Parts: sequence; structure tokens; C-alpha cells
Amino acid sequence: MNLSNKQKQYLKSEAHHLKPIVMIGANGFTEGVLAEIDNALNFHELIKIKVSAEDRETKKLICDAIIRETKALPVQLVGSNFTIFRPSEDKKIALPK
Repeated sequence: MNLSNKQKQYLKSEAHHLKPIVMIGANGFTEGVLAEIDNALNFHELIKIKVSAEDRETKKLICDAIIRETKALPVQLVGSNFTIFRPSEDKKIALPK
């Protein structure tokens, strides 16, 4: 599933008021962090993650690994905040067509 520009804009507006649920710091991207992200996606569908990495390349690699491992869709990466979306069976967020 890919998100259209209209859907991304909608998700960005929905995520604007959200605070980061998971913070990735000095220990990096571990199995525990992955489990927390997966649980948060199951419950919320749309989450923000704060990635505290020194350089842009490391941050991009961590974000790519999160997308690959959780099978979520990237919405936005601004500074150190990364927003992702994965629809659940309950479909809590109704995306525009």
C-alpha cells in the first residue's frame, strides 16, 4: 500500500499535535524499541518517533530499518521527528480517497 499526496497531507495534519511516543537515543534501534513501536502502531496507527542521531545518514538508516521491520508507511521526517502510519484491523483512522 502506498499513500497518495492527499492521504499524506491528511496524516500530517492528524499527527501535528502528537508528541513522540518512542524515543531512540544512545542505545540505538534495539529489539525492545522495535517491540514498543510495534505495540504503539497496533494501538494508535499513527505515531511519532524521536530519533536522536548525530548525522542525517544515520537517522535515515534508522528510519529505513523501522519501516522495513514494522511494515509501516512513512509519512514525514522533520528534524529528529519521524511520523509513520500502519492501518490496524480496527481502521481507527479513515484515510481520504
